[in-house]
Amino acid sequence: MKPRLAICLLTFVLCPAAPAQVPPRPFDVRAHGAVGDGTSLDTDAINRAIDAAAAAGGGTVYFSAGTYASYSIHLKSNVALYLDHGAVILAAEPSADLSRGYDAPEPNPGTDQYEDFGHAHWHNSLIWGEDLENVSILGPGKIYGRGLSRGTGGTRRDLLPEERRAGAQPDLAFPAVAREAIAAQTPGPFNYPGRDTLPAGVGNKSIALKNCRNVLLRDFTVYHGGHFALLAIGTDNFTIDNVRVDTNRDGFDIDSCRNVRIANCTVNSPDDDAICLKACFGLGRPRATENVTITNCQVSGFEEGTLLDGTCQPRPRGGTGRIKFGTEANGGFKNIAISNCVFDSCFGLALEEVDGGAMEDIAITNLTMRNIDNAPIFIRLGARLRGPPPIAVGAARRIIISNVVASNVAPNHGILISGVPGHTIDDVRLNHIFIEYRGGGTKDQAAREVPELEKDYPEPGRFGILPSYGMFARHVKGLSLHGVEVRHVADEQRPPFYLHDVTDAVFSHVKAPHAPGVPTFVLREVNGLTVRDCPGLPDTCRTDRVENERF
Repeated sequence: MKPRLAICLLTFVLCPAAPAQVPPRPFDVRAHGAVGDGTSLDTDAINRAIDAAAAAGGGTVYFSAGTYASYSIHLKSNVALYLDHGAVILAAEPSADLSRGYDAPEPNPGTDQYEDFGHAHWHNSLIWGEDLENVSILGPGKIYGRGLSRGTGGTRRDLLPEERRAGAQPDLAFPAVAREAIAAQTPGPFNYPGRDTLPAGVGNKSIALKNCRNVLLRDFTVYHGGHFALLAIGTDNFTIDNVRVDTNRDGFDIDSCRNVRIANCTVNSPDDDAICLKACFGLGRPRATENVTITNCQVSGFEEGTLLDGTCQPRPRGGTGRIKFGTEANGGFKNIAISNCVFDSCFGLALEEVDGGAMEDIAITNLTMRNIDNAPIFIRLGARLRGPPPIAVGAARRIIISNVVASNVAPNHGILISGVPGHTIDDVRLNHIFIEYRGGGTKDQAAREVPELEKDYPEPGRFGILPSYGMFARHVKGLSLHGVEVRHVADEQRPPFYLHDVTDAVFSHVKAPHAPGVPTFVLREVNGLTVRDCPGLPDTCRTDRVENERF
């Protein structure tokens, strides 16, 4: 071996390459003064750690095991919060005189008369960010909204489940001056601002995001999250993954957001909606919620807290806990896909467009439902039109729902699809659906006239018990059912299907038992009906107008 080569090889063996540089330690909130004992207020220390990370160009703010009581935490661009195992961010209770508490709700002129207080303000939250980018909340820890308000009732915070069970009545009222200021408000044409207004110092959201982009929420838990566990508006490129929520009102409200992915989440919200897409006027202009996927999620309406403790106790009066579009819908919903989701002990799927936007290009597949307390599928085009003029009835079109199985479904509504006079819901496809209802409908209910209620709040219960048990469809153009079966457990004196002002309806391979003497279909003002390969019914192709017929 040549001497120079030997020296080079010896140098390589004895002097290996320098190890890769170890990244700097995260910004530990304890290093910035946080105590984490659940009693001391750690607000300032947490915000100092976030500011330090932001000043360094970005980084991770670290919460080790402990309970960090706090008021408003201010997110910053290029900063992540990491909640380790055993770490809890605890929403502290505001002081009785509200001298200590959450950030004041920011002014939002021009929108207060069109939106309830909760949907029109973001700063009065436990964790909030506005006009940010590259933000994350990560880790297996917990956010506990103990000190947050539900947004109603005039109290500084909501009662905990254990307090309700014990009949506790702590003094949580606002100071008199705050109550008087709220009472003195002058509501606009939609009764906003209203009595749900909260004074400065009271928080009502666990996490609030406004006009942010490139946001990731992953792996943590929210318990007792206030009016909203999450309210995000105008937030784009947004991922929520493996987040668990067990809360006292809304779970996720995704409002006027684009490019959103929600996956592998479990949301229990007995008193409100679990995963709710909205497109309200809170930004002062209509903005669509679009390009959204929701997949591999579970929603429920169990008693609050019983999802997290594993007992999953049903409520005697049922729970909400559903996936819903609306009710706020000025901007509309476009290009939405929902798949592989489970509904348990809650309301059914609701698609609602009532404020002038367009709901279009919706694909929903692989849903399982049980113990459903209202319509398993509700599609509503309405004329509430809560927004500034000029505003007109919007649109609902190109909606496909497939591969749905539902059992122990409340008998009152069936599948409910309703537009408004002169404005149809267009091109709805229902494929491979099986629904078993509890039954029990009467002949008097079968003869009932259903009000239009086009200006009302869109909710199946407002229509009352419908005159059919399987489906009620009104003001629809292009309705197709293929491979659909509906059945009932208790005796049922209502027909399976009621069509009113429906154009171009196709029923293929549809099964629907009915009592002797009860028709399969009630048709009113139907233009074009095709029935083929449906057991017990002759193949039919009607191109004429049917004014009033039963068969």
